[in-house]
Amino acid sequence: MNIKEAADRLGISARAIRFYEEKGLISPVKKTSNGYRTYTENDIWRLQTIAALREIGMSLQDITQALGEIDQGNQQRLEEYLELQQAVMYAQWVELKRMLDTTQRMIDLNRQEGPLDVSHLHDLADSSRRLREARQNWHDRWNYDMQAAIHDQRVQAANGRMTGQTASKGSIDSGPGAMQATVESDREGGPDHYGDEIRSQKKNSLTAHRPNSDATYPEDAGSRLKECGVGVDTAPFNIYNNYDEALEQTASWISPVPGEKGLDIGTGTGNLAGKLLERGAAMTAIDQSREMLRTCRTKYPEMHVKLGNFLALPFADQSFDFVVSSFAFHHLSPDQQQLALQEMQRVLTARGRICLTDLMFADAAHRQAYIQQAETAGHEDQLQTIRERHFPLLDGLCGSLEGAGYVTKYIRHNALLHTLLAVPLR
Repeated sequence: MNIKEAADRLGISARAIRFYEEKGLISPVKKTSNGYRTYTENDIWRLQTIAALREIGMSLQDITQALGEIDQGNQQRLEEYLELQQAVMYAQWVELKRMLDTTQRMIDLNRQEGPLDVSHLHDLADSSRRLREARQNWHDRWNYDMQAAIHDQRVQAANGRMTGQTASKGSIDSGPGAMQATVESDREGGPDHYGDEIRSQKKNSLTAHRPNSDATYPEDAGSRLKECGVGVDTAPFNIYNNYDEALEQTASWISPVPGEKGLDIGTGTGNLAGKLLERGAAMTAIDQSREMLRTCRTKYPEMHVKLGNFLALPFADQSFDFVVSSFAFHHLSPDQQQLALQEMQRVLTARGRICLTDLMFADAAHRQAYIQQAETAGHEDQLQTIRERHFPLLDGLCGSLEGAGYVTKYIRHNALLHTLLAVPLR
């Protein structure tokens, strides 16, 4: 068929067809007699595919790559391109939803009795802009695609070095290569042997009780940590100390009922999600790294894996019974962490629970004492790690979650590593 017949059949313009040809997406045969293009059924199918991908907003560059995967019969790679486009659309939808909410709040302010204080509108607009920028500014500075192939080996090697060892109280392991492991790959980690001090976060108060003890730790961060036998020592630390134990704690606290739907954010190679899968949960694992997900898919073919990140989870509201994450949350800035908590709550059912395992400071005083001691000791690598990452404040996280209607408890594995559980009161 000629170009007019092809355009009529597809419901697109002849000009669009010529544009796709100029970009090299199609190559119709030209008649030798008059030079006119002839479009075969295969050309029509290809144009239909291009139109379908354009309909979901895919760029011409991505369409070119997707068509190449189709030509090679690579179904998995094509699925990755589609999931990436879906993630982009979810991010746009989440941003539009936030803008709608902000507009409604402005309308509500305008309806209040008394004189209108326009400064409130300005404050709302500034807050909206800051959150939009926080969502847009995240990027993977650690290149986890390059680390995927050796991630599990690094974890087990580091974890194996600590088998049978107990770090001295008040310090964290500083064996060879410890800081390198921290800087290069810190997606998931494990506790040292400091005992199981379980803490319950009370509103407006950060206190903790030792098991089988009525003693309450003081409010000052430094004295509290010394009282716990942990201290604020800043020797270079190995984040994979007792790795499996930390993931087991998370899985144990979630304790899924068989068939419950769970989401693991920043799953890496799926080690935490795999433990929950073994306990009968229907697990979905997301990560922004294609290579990490490919490894995860190979290890756990029954698991649903998907491209995505904390700030725009590519799922509908109330899709999951619980959300977990291990050693990924601290890659977000403080503003991004608040956005991530909102996204977790959005995709959870009314009774959905959250469990985070990560490096965290107890509070601002603990962070300041930790930084001061690192400066005094001259641990520049440690200070650089703290500057590059955003270890959250445990009391702030608990406060945010409690303000959203959750009750929280947490266990400290060592000076920085905690597992935090949040369960809705309703």
